[in-house]
Amino acid sequence: MTVLDEPRSVGELLRFWRTHRRLSQLELALEAEMSTKHLSFVETGRAQPSRQLLAHLSNHLDLPMAERNRLLLAGGFAPMYLDQPYESKSMQPLRDSLRRLLDAHMPSPALIVDGLWNLIDANPAASLLWDGVDPELLKPPINLLRLSVHPGGIPSISSMTAACSVPLIHQLRRRSREDANQALSDLLEEVEPYLPDTPLTAAAQQPMVTLNLRTPLGEVTLFSTIATIGAPLEVTAASLAIETFLPTDPTSASRLRELFPEVGTTQ
Repeated sequence: MTVLDEPRSVGELLRFWRTHRRLSQLELALEAEMSTKHLSFVETGRAQPSRQLLAHLSNHLDLPMAERNRLLLAGGFAPMYLDQPYESKSMQPLRDSLRRLLDAHMPSPALIVDGLWNLIDANPAASLLWDGVDPELLKPPINLLRLSVHPGGIPSISSMTAACSVPLIHQLRRRSREDANQALSDLLEEVEPYLPDTPLTAAAQQPMVTLNLRTPLGEVTLFSTIATIGAPLEVTAASLAIETFLPTDPTSASRLRELFPEVGTTQ
């Protein structure tokens, strides 16, 4: 979708998302418990929808938070959700809490990325994930998805290969389609050439993907977990993901403690 054909009016936005969700006017009208005629009039601009109706249709169309705001603004109403930069004053409580979370994971690596997998914040141990990678990949903004699949990135300092990121990339591909997120789709198109040409068919031998990461004290074996904000009311917060890397064995845990002996948390 180009800038010229991007939907702008309430009716255009509703029609775009309805067709994107593969719903007919009749199907959406039945789900939303409204008449097909009324929905048709809203889509063509012959009827002015109320704020309540737009919020109601947003729920039935399962719109992303930013798109709910956009629909309300197009209808002449105030947005439902906050939309602030991560570094803004209003986000200070969230930043402080997430920083305490990162510190609490020391000496294990932990980091925060935005919806495009750009690095937002990290604890000191996370530096192990890019110590020795191609400096070109560390130019801001550092993109963790690119870093994970590029031959000069994490694969160059660990046992990780691009294939290890296949499950995450599949999840992000589904999200880019569901949310009609062109920026995310463009990023995936950039990194997908690094993926294997053929799908993996070997039977799994362990419950999760692990990586052997080279450190000054020897290899540490890690697996990752990804968490999100449970009930966000702000667009930026809704896109954040917290990725933590945990040791899989006592030796790895001991080496991490030796590498980062000063473990302190923010008060």
